[in-house]
Amino acid sequence: MYRFPLWKHLLVLAVLVVAVLFALPNAFGEDPALQLSRDDRAAMDDASQQRVLGILSAAAIPVAASHIEEDRLVIRLPLVDQQLKARDAILDASGSDYLVALTNAPRTPAWLRNLGFRPMSLGLDLRGGVYFMYEVDVQGAVRQLLDRLDRDYRTLLRDQRIPYTNIAVDGNTLRVVLRQESDVPAAIKAMQGQDTTLTVSRDAGATEPTILVQLTPDQVKLRQDFAIQQNITTMRNRVNELGVSEPIVARQGVDRIVIQLPGVQDPNEAIRVLGATATLEFRLVDEVNDPYEAERTKRAPLGTKLYQRREGGPVLLKRDIIASGDQLTDASSAFVDGQPAVSVQLDSAAGANMLKTTTENLGKPMAVVYIEKKRLLEGERCTGQRVASECTEEEVISVATIRGVFSSSFQITGLLSSEASELALLLRAGSLATPQYIVEQRTVGPSLGQDNVNAGFLAMVIGMALTFAFMIVYYTGFGVIACLVLVSNVVLLVAAMSMMQASLSLPGIAGIVLTIGMAADANVLIYERIREELRIGNSPHAAINAGFDKAFSAIADSNVTTLIAGIVLFAFGTGPIKGFAVTLIIGIATSLFTAILGSRSLIDLIWGRRRKLASLPV
Repeated sequence: MYRFPLWKHLLVLAVLVVAVLFALPNAFGEDPALQLSRDDRAAMDDASQQRVLGILSAAAIPVAASHIEEDRLVIRLPLVDQQLKARDAILDASGSDYLVALTNAPRTPAWLRNLGFRPMSLGLDLRGGVYFMYEVDVQGAVRQLLDRLDRDYRTLLRDQRIPYTNIAVDGNTLRVVLRQESDVPAAIKAMQGQDTTLTVSRDAGATEPTILVQLTPDQVKLRQDFAIQQNITTMRNRVNELGVSEPIVARQGVDRIVIQLPGVQDPNEAIRVLGATATLEFRLVDEVNDPYEAERTKRAPLGTKLYQRREGGPVLLKRDIIASGDQLTDASSAFVDGQPAVSVQLDSAAGANMLKTTTENLGKPMAVVYIEKKRLLEGERCTGQRVASECTEEEVISVATIRGVFSSSFQITGLLSSEASELALLLRAGSLATPQYIVEQRTVGPSLGQDNVNAGFLAMVIGMALTFAFMIVYYTGFGVIACLVLVSNVVLLVAAMSMMQASLSLPGIAGIVLTIGMAADANVLIYERIREELRIGNSPHAAINAGFDKAFSAIADSNVTTLIAGIVLFAFGTGPIKGFAVTLIIGIATSLFTAILGSRSLIDLIWGRRRKLASLPV
């Protein structure tokens, strides 16, 4: 008699129990909600939660539930109208203390949430929001590098007293034309010492003494990748200003950046924030004159300029710029002597100026000025200098004392750990490394997103119903087992996506429907094998055993070939194609488990343990 091992029954049971727990949060649905974070980047606490709830209570706005998730406060409301009223009430009462994002929050019970179980996230086509695709000018990034080398070499040759007639950019090459042939060896040596990674050589085909500075293909690619990564960092920093829940900022292809902002329905606001340009300046602080007097009289002394500190209060800075953001090559937060600091890297020209400045100004304060230019929307105020619809805002984000002589590499100290991380981000993301342009923009409304959810769910229900009907009519009792296996397969698939926090999109729903068909196909192969074994005269127990064993190779072959296609789609696809591939790959794994182990376990429990079995309902 055929017997299925006990440990396999227990394995199937354990997997199903865990899957039900992970999939359960998806069954409770969602409510319109607000997601609040503090503008000073500190974590939300119970006091902040009670303050916000008090504001809503005073405005007579009902709250379904609220909880603190990581460093944010999530407030669920019964209706969308109440969601909008709650947002306005909080902003009016608290000013700029909080960043408030409109979102949807799951109605997951607290005990499930405390155990770490969360529903799978929904893609932009199901939730609604704004989608942008930017094309980055990667060749412009290479051009910027060559322009910087142009400036550096002009300064170098003047310092070395080597006369030249012209320096020009030609593709990925810099051509330096000297006046005298005898100066070529000295110029090559000096230029190689400036940057040893560049290829510096004599142009033998030129009629004049010419030196070529060439970028290798690897250097070009490195520069392009750096520009895209810095632009991505900048965009992520700006997305945070929108207070968007679960934004996506990712690279796509060679030179494009995709930004998805779920819940945002005003693309103009997003374009304004994402399209803003920013830079940095390092200046010395004027310690002689009184900044409060300059603020009172609205007149800065000669050679100075009045700024406002980010934390509040005026400060006078000297007009001479030590270094600017376009001369910044890198910045990162670190610890120096156990204290939080920001490590800054400047290019050679800015480094030389910084060396001279710090040598002459030991013990004096130096400030970092953050400058942002943005296009104003109609009716929007400008707190800085306005020219037509363009607004330039400047503020001092850091003032630190010069403790030692440094040049291109130095640290900014006197900050808290969180402030150091934020300042490093501002330094890295203060400006775009190279221009970028919108090549695609679309808005998905919340009602359309819900329509997509309903349509996708309806398609899945119809597909499952038709599959169930066929399996029950054609395979009778075994068809019922197949239907239970298909339901468990969907539960496993939803659980896996919830556990991985994979984003479900419309193509993902198509992948789920396809997975149902593939899981049914595996059961069909097994049941047909069992019927063949019965037709040739084998006993029911032997037919069950042979049916599963002989069908396994065909099931494995068909699923492996589909898995290869899914992996290729995931590796080379983008956006919706990748979402479909993720669902397909997970579905293959779950369908194999349910068809081979789950189905076999159920059949064994119902028919496999009967000693006398005359026939099978297949």
